[in-house]
Amino acid sequence: MSDSFDAVLIGAGHNALAAAFHLAKRGWKVAVYEQAKVAGGAVKTLELTLPGFRHDWAAMNLSLFAGSAFFKTYASDLTAQGAAFVPVNRPFASAFPGGRWCGVATDIAETTRNIARFSDRDAETWQRLVNGFAKEAPHLFGLLGSRMNLNAFAYFILKALRGKGVAGSLDLAQFLLKSPRAYLTETFEAPEVRAMLGAWGMHLDFAPDVAGGALFPYLEGMAGQAFGMAIGQGGADTIIRAMVKGIEAHGGRVETGIAVARILKDDDKASGIELADGRRIAARHVIAGVAPSALARLTGGTEPGFDKAMQDFRHAPGTLMIHLALDSLPDWAAGDALKSYAYVHLAPSLDQMARTYQEAEAGLLPSEPILVVGQPTVFDPTRALAGKHVLWVQVRMAPGTIRGDAAGEITATSWPEAAEPFTERALTLLDRYAPGIRSKILGRHVVTPTDLERDNPNLVGGDQVCGSHHIAQNFLFRPARGHTDGSTPIKNLHLTGAAVWPGAGTGAGSGFLLGQKLAGK
Repeated sequence: MSDSFDAVLIGAGHNALAAAFHLAKRGWKVAVYEQAKVAGGAVKTLELTLPGFRHDWAAMNLSLFAGSAFFKTYASDLTAQGAAFVPVNRPFASAFPGGRWCGVATDIAETTRNIARFSDRDAETWQRLVNGFAKEAPHLFGLLGSRMNLNAFAYFILKALRGKGVAGSLDLAQFLLKSPRAYLTETFEAPEVRAMLGAWGMHLDFAPDVAGGALFPYLEGMAGQAFGMAIGQGGADTIIRAMVKGIEAHGGRVETGIAVARILKDDDKASGIELADGRRIAARHVIAGVAPSALARLTGGTEPGFDKAMQDFRHAPGTLMIHLALDSLPDWAAGDALKSYAYVHLAPSLDQMARTYQEAEAGLLPSEPILVVGQPTVFDPTRALAGKHVLWVQVRMAPGTIRGDAAGEITATSWPEAAEPFTERALTLLDRYAPGIRSKILGRHVVTPTDLERDNPNLVGGDQVCGSHHIAQNFLFRPARGHTDGSTPIKNLHLTGAAVWPGAGTGAGSGFLLGQKLAGK
């Protein structure tokens, strides 16, 4: 063995780095090994188009990180290492055909005016929901931030019963089981308001008719109203660079551009790792920030039941990213007001979202994909040259494996050949809502689902959330029953990342919970 550590981590995604940071702060000797050339996993910022234009590779929204227990614990440390956020007062909007739009701003009067253009009753409903959010938030955030085991789940139920009573607790349980469409159609009357909120379900693989997805449109709407959004100053990688510096400042090591070949075992206990260059690293604990399906390859197998659960772990449809350097912001058909929002969703109806999702699930290139258009330079002009802008376009959904084209126009069935025509389909859609967008493009870089997985094998098929969050694979079952804490049948081998409870997002939840489990709070 060339080196020995208290813990070695496979992968430098933000969850693994959060675990390493916490352990290093507790005096553990840690080392992190990442196969990509840059740390961060899906959270990194690169000059992908032209010099001076910084693009967030996949994740752009850092609200979950800025509000996380991890950041609250280490805010002063991370800030000292350069982590910085830019507040966003207009987090999201949706554009609709015919030059209409609706958006959520931190100014409640502004939001209700936006909604009232579609429905006075919905504006009143929104005000009522906002007024009640303070009472609901502790229960929901308590659930999402808990250590999802039977004891923690029982404590959550008991606390809910005390705070909400039997009837209120049953109402909460019913809400958690509802689909986005069921919740949104019984709550709002305007199809546009339903669509504006329903688009958030698609971020976590919850199409309108998938049970268990009502929570996310509700939470994103209420959180956007209450807190706005946070993006990284200069790019999302501000948090990655700060964590890496913090780990190294406490004696840890972070190596990039080096793959891990296998996990070493001493009988039934993990004892270290072997790197692709042949080095063997001894460790008391091994933390694998990998997709569940990759674990068996690294370990050679554990227990049949666990290995099968890891292989059966389901991934969401993929994503195609279009990064644009622009001469100026899009000229939205709905008006200049949309130039002041961080996200503009192009997902005009729940029916269209459901259709797009089904097409991607069937392996078809959607005839009308959903676009999440990020305008980060509205709030952070440092990401582009003076007076210029970057556009972050997330194309949802895109099948990892192409079986055909829902529109019957694209014949290619591999991403190297399909990328260009599918990108053109997305840009044509964008041009419908922002006429003349192509004339503003100074540079373009497309990242296909295949490219995403090649750079980060955790993003299987371009799945940016590293696994579906449907009920059967969430809460007590993420990534498998009895292993929500990242434990595995091999002693001292732990799994972390978005595949482990509490799942996707930039909140670093699974990494921080694991770090606390190993080294204490």
